[in-house]
Amino acid sequence: MKSLLLLASTALSFPFVSEIPGIDSSLLPSHRRRQQPGTGPGSEATCPNNPDHKPAVAYNFAKYPYNGAQNGQKGRETGGYRVPAVGDTDHKYIAPKSTDIRGPCPGLNTAANHGFLARDGIVTYNELVDAQQNVYNVGYDLANLLATLGLVMDGDIVTQKLSIGCDATGRTSFNRALTGSEPGLDGHNKFEGDTSLTRNDYFLGKGDNFKFNATLFAMMTRTTGGNYNLQGLATYRKQRYDQSKRDNPNFFFGPLSLLLYGAASFLYELFPSGTRGYAPDVYTITSFFVRERIPDNWTNRKDPYDNNKVTSEIVKMYLLDPVLFGGNTAAGSFNALPSNFGAIKNGKIPSTISPAETSCLLYQLATGSVPSSLNGVITPSVDALAFVAKKLNPTFGNLGCPIALT
Repeated sequence: MKSLLLLASTALSFPFVSEIPGIDSSLLPSHRRRQQPGTGPGSEATCPNNPDHKPAVAYNFAKYPYNGAQNGQKGRETGGYRVPAVGDTDHKYIAPKSTDIRGPCPGLNTAANHGFLARDGIVTYNELVDAQQNVYNVGYDLANLLATLGLVMDGDIVTQKLSIGCDATGRTSFNRALTGSEPGLDGHNKFEGDTSLTRNDYFLGKGDNFKFNATLFAMMTRTTGGNYNLQGLATYRKQRYDQSKRDNPNFFFGPLSLLLYGAASFLYELFPSGTRGYAPDVYTITSFFVRERIPDNWTNRKDPYDNNKVTSEIVKMYLLDPVLFGGNTAAGSFNALPSNFGAIKNGKIPSTISPAETSCLLYQLATGSVPSSLNGVITPSVDALAFVAKKLNPTFGNLGCPIALT
C-alpha cells in the first residue's frame, strides 16, 4: 500500500511537518522522523499497552435498544433515551487502567470508560460509528465522516483500527514498514491541533497535547460563566487562538482547525442531558471533561446531530469571532495561509458561506491537499482516496460537492 500521506512541500520554520507519519522525508533536508519523539509524550515507547485487548462491549439490543446502530451501519437516529440504559451493567463506568489509552477527546474517552468503545483505547471504524450513534445520537453521516477522517489521518485504513490517544502502531498497522508510524488521535495538526479547549499546544506542552489541563478548563468555565453555549465558546475559542498565537512560536491554525469548532459545539449539542433541560451546565460538562464519565440519569439529544447541524454551528461559532487561518514563523510573527483552500479565501471564511459549502469544505479535508504549514501540504494517497470514496462519496455527492476521483 502506498504511504497514507505524501509531502508536497515544506517550510524549514515548521520542523514538525517532517515528523508527520507517512511523510516521504527524502524530500526534506533532514532524515525521516516520526511525528512524536521516539521516547517523548504520545510516542509508541511511552504508549500504554494492555495485552488483554477486548473489543467494545457487545450490545444487547433486545433488552437495551439504544439507536440500534451496529457493524458501522446507520441506526434509527431517534434519541431522548437513557445512557447507559437502566440495568445495562455491561456499560457501567470503569476507570481506565494504567495500561489503557486515553487521548485528547473527552467524548471518546468517556465512551471507552463505559465500554461503548474498546476500554483499552484501540478502537475500530465500526465501533466509532456505532458508539457515536448509540451514545450521543450523532447522525450517521457525521459519525461516518468523523470515523473516516480519524482513520485516514491517524489510523490504519486496512485494519480500520485507530488509537484514541498515543502512537500504538504495533497494534493498529497492518504493516509498519509500509504505513510508517500511526500516531493515533494525539497526532499533531490533524484531529488534534493548537488552541484546544482543554489541552496544551503540542509545542508548549513539550509534546503533551493530550492530557487534560485543569487551568484551561477553569479558564473556559470563567469565560463562559459556566454556561458552555455558542456565544461563550465562540469567545473562549478566540481567547485560545490569541493565547496560542502570542505564546507559541510554532503556532499553526490550518483548515483542519475547523474541526475544533465542531468539537466545541459538542459541549452544548451532544453533552447536555434531557433530565437537566439539555443545559450545558457545569455539572454536566465537568462530568465529561474531568471525570470522563456519563453523568447519572443522563439522556441523550432527541434528534440526530448530523452534518448539516454541525456545519451550521461551525460557521456560526467562527463568524462570531472570526480569525485568520495561518501560522507563526517565529514568536510574534504571524502569516495568513498563502493560498486559498476551498471556501477559505484570503485566510478567512467569508460571512456569505452556506452550510452546504461548509459541508463540502469538511469533505475536502479528507480528499484534498490540506495545508500542514504555511508552505507545505499533505495529500491523501490513492488508497486513502479509495477508502474515503467508499465511505463518504454517497453522502457528499448528494450535496453537490466536487467528488474526488480515485
